[in-house]
Amino acid sequence: MSARPVVVAANWKMHKTGSEVEPYFEAFHRQARKRGTERVVVFPPFPLLEAAVRAAGDRVEIGAQNCHWEASGAFTGEVSVPMLAASGARFVLVGHSERRQLFGETDEDCGRKARAVLAGGLAPILCVGETLEEREAGRQRAVVIRQLTRALDGLPDSGSGRLHIAYEPVWAIGTGRSASPEDAQEMHAAIRESLTTVLGARTAGQVPILYGGSVKPGNAAELLARPDIDGALVGGASLSPDGFASIVAAGSRRAGIA
Repeated sequence: MSARPVVVAANWKMHKTGSEVEPYFEAFHRQARKRGTERVVVFPPFPLLEAAVRAAGDRVEIGAQNCHWEASGAFTGEVSVPMLAASGARFVLVGHSERRQLFGETDEDCGRKARAVLAGGLAPILCVGETLEEREAGRQRAVVIRQLTRALDGLPDSGSGRLHIAYEPVWAIGTGRSASPEDAQEMHAAIRESLTTVLGARTAGQVPILYGGSVKPGNAAELLARPDIDGALVGGASLSPDGFASIVAAGSRRAGIA
């Protein structure tokens, strides 16, 4: 297996309230206490960030689901990277397909956000992925590589060591339908090849590439067995602490820890 860190991340999306945070982490730690991937990250909604930081414990890092690219300003309803860092966040999701599809975020917006995250000392997980129509038209690779290269344009060399990528085929998110391990590996390898062109072989070889899209306890191990799949970005299955702990266990086996 590669020396890249295995990263297993939970995206809670717009779920849970403050009273659910501590019980979630208590249940998760009971299930996962004898195991450990190299990095476990949970992305709660903004109002729950500080509560999640307090409850997460030493083994779990907390991230934010979105950010604005400016450090401050008259942007009602937005949250800046310095605010997230002050709340204890260490990661930020950038360009999740729901942000792209529902809120009109462009590749250029994603690039501005990724650069802001790196400038603020946090780690971006840049999400890329094609729709079902794009895949059926045979355009999946072109779409994903376009999203990737446009967002990485102007990326500072000093921050590339904190860069993470998540391949999330839009047609597999929340549908119960997952890309086959072979299809996922093929796209991850294409992303790695593109990263080599943009960042150079040494840096590209160190960037973790996660798979997201209906990752569940039943398919996590098979997905994570592929050489270029370095972790998972988990949506619905992460809302159950037991389910997420099972996926973390699969990541532990991939990392050679369990």
